[in-house]
Amino acid sequence: MDDSLFFRIAEQKIQEAIEQGELDNLSGKGKPLIFNDSHIPPELRASYKILKNNGVLPAEMELKREIASIESLLNVCLSEDQKKTLRKQLNDKQVRLGILMDKIKRRK
Repeated sequence: MDDSLFFRIAEQKIQEAIEQGELDNLSGKGKPLIFNDSHIPPELRASYKILKNNGVLPAEMELKREIASIESLLNVCLSEDQKKTLRKQLNDKQVRLGILMDKIKRRK
């Protein structure tokens, strides 16, 4: 199962939720999202903002985004075969993130 399939499944589930009105009463509807960057060290915030504004994410942020996406898919997935595949991919991404974060900590 490749990433584009995940995004199609996610998009389908989002569209179904919209059509069923499940997203109508969300708090903050119609307001811009405000992201908290307090987890980013102050000395890196400017660099991250530049990367973010240009559509580029640091590797650890990209992995965290992918992990969140897979977790969301797992929550709505009905097929046990797909769940098994998603769990394996989730585990792989979490291991990669752990290794990456360990490397980052060692550099400090």
